[in-house]
Amino acid sequence: MPLPLITDWHFYAFAIPAVLLLGISKSGFGAGFGSLAVPLMAMSVSVPKAAAILMPLLLVMDLMGIHAFRRHVDWPLFRRLIPWALLGTVIGTVLFGYLSAPVVAGIVGILTLLFLAQRLLFPPRADSPAPPHWLGHLLTTTSGFTSFVAHAGGPPLNAYVIPLRLPPLLFTGTMAYMFFIINLSKWVPYGFLGLLNWENLGTSLALLPFAPIGVFIGVRIAHRIDPLWFYRLVYAGMFLTGCKLVWDGAKHLIG
Repeated sequence: MPLPLITDWHFYAFAIPAVLLLGISKSGFGAGFGSLAVPLMAMSVSVPKAAAILMPLLLVMDLMGIHAFRRHVDWPLFRRLIPWALLGTVIGTVLFGYLSAPVVAGIVGILTLLFLAQRLLFPPRADSPAPPHWLGHLLTTTSGFTSFVAHAGGPPLNAYVIPLRLPPLLFTGTMAYMFFIINLSKWVPYGFLGLLNWENLGTSLALLPFAPIGVFIGVRIAHRIDPLWFYRLVYAGMFLTGCKLVWDGAKHLIG
C-alpha cells in the first residue's frame, strides 16, 4: 500500500524551491538560505507540518554534507559548542507547546538583522579578538532552540562562528557536523510530540530527489568560490532570512 502524501500542486510550488535552498545551505552557506525553507513551505502548510516534512530530507542532506566535508572540521570548536546546541534542543522540546513558531522566527530574524547591522556599521579589523566563549555558548544554545522550533538554527550560530574567520571549507565542514548532530537529536522529541506521521513521510519521499540536487549545487560552489564572495553570500542569505522571519513574526502578532 503506497504511503499517503500531499497532492496539492501549490504546496510543491513552494516546497521544491525550499528543499533546493536547504540543500544549498548544507554546502556551506550556513543556514542563511536554509532558514528560509520552513517559512517558504509555511505559505501552504502549517509551520509544524513543514518542519516535520523536512526532517527526513535534513537527514539525507546532513549525511551528504558530512561526507563531502569530512576532512574540513574544526574539532575543538565542534566539541566545545555541541553540548550547548543539544541544551537548546532540550529547551525547545520543553517549550514547544508554549511558544508559537512565528514568534520564535521573529526573534531569530531580529537577532540576525542586528548582527548584520553591527558587521556593516562596525566592521571588525584584522586584529579584532574572537568573540568570547560565553557568547558562543549562548548563541549556540539559541541555535539549538530555534532549530528545533523552526529549523532556523543557522543565524544565531553564524553570528558567533563568522567572526572567527574560518576558511570557507573549514567553516562549511564544522557547520555541517554541528547541524547533523542537532538535527539527529530532534527525531525522538518530534515523534513524541506527534509531528511525524505517514503523510508527512510520504511527502518527504516525494521531495527526496531534490535534496541531493541542492547539496550538489552548493558543494560545487563552495569548492570554487572566493572567500570574500563566500561571506558576502552568507550575509545576503542571512539578510533575506532575517527580513522574512521578522515579517512572519510581525504578521502573527498583528493578526
